[in-house]
Amino acid sequence: MVQILSSLTAPLREIPPTGVGGWFRSFLALPHHYEKSHPREWVDGSDPFYRLALTDSPIYSALMYLTPFKSLTWAYQLHYYLCFRTHRRSQSLPAIESRLKTLIYDICERHDYRLLAFKSYPTQLRIVVSLRPNQPIAKVIQTIKTNTSRESTLHSRLWARGYLAQSVGRARVSAVRKYLEQQSAHHEYDSRWLPPVYSYRCEEPLELSASHAVFDLNHHLVFSTRWRRGIFTSGVGRALTDYWLRVAAKRRFAIDQVSTIPDHIHLIVRIVPSMSIEECALLLMNNGQYFITKNFPQLLIHAKVDQLWQGSAYAGTCGKYTTGLMQRWLRSE
Repeated sequence: MVQILSSLTAPLREIPPTGVGGWFRSFLALPHHYEKSHPREWVDGSDPFYRLALTDSPIYSALMYLTPFKSLTWAYQLHYYLCFRTHRRSQSLPAIESRLKTLIYDICERHDYRLLAFKSYPTQLRIVVSLRPNQPIAKVIQTIKTNTSRESTLHSRLWARGYLAQSVGRARVSAVRKYLEQQSAHHEYDSRWLPPVYSYRCEEPLELSASHAVFDLNHHLVFSTRWRRGIFTSGVGRALTDYWLRVAAKRRFAIDQVSTIPDHIHLIVRIVPSMSIEECALLLMNNGQYFITKNFPQLLIHAKVDQLWQGSAYAGTCGKYTTGLMQRWLRSE
């Protein structure tokens, strides 16, 4: 016992990354009989290291290493309405309308975008596109503008600086907000005396801005815990949400609503056009994993998991209008 505790209080060496993450503890130099003990001994409280980890121990937090995520497996539906004007509002698009539509389809196919709706006006182009989680809006618009300008037959500048970008989706953002507010009843936690659910809704949404752009990019994100283990409580959900709000303010995105359930979390986030939703999700997941590891390591031990999150997520756009409504509107004009 004395030997174990003395080894824990000794200066800690740098923890090397592991291939699968988890707890790197082979350097603790535990006695021989602990290495060959029955696996149950590590989880039933008989091991002194386990008892030490159940407290808010800074020693254990320093020893725990969880590999950060670099990519995710996605379920997604990301639809955006984009609009940009001609240079100095010149009425040049009718002369190249047929050529322009072919160009847009070719560009979308070449860059792995999906064109859902197209409508050109004398001074404007309006489209609805479906994107992947790793494709930021600003880069998509730059690609479309650059390629159409280069391939067009006009000798003058084609597009003006700036654009409008709005998220659309299967559901309106108001419906998604209502869905998040009903999570406690949906999962039948509201009948408990102390429901393990925390809900947050921003009363004064953070205002985002970008140069030469008008945008409103709302996304519904869902993260699940490793193997859907129940980890979060209402108190932990509140602490994690407060930490995420600080991360969002620093990294230029906004969290409008959060609903934490023991085994998964729903969020409504808004991002700037230069950020992809995958980048936003990785910031939330990796910073959240760091926060829980540092402040609540005992929760991961109780759940017997080597990562806080499952390596997958859901992302869906939502907005003031639905995708179907925007498609019908563009076709009817």
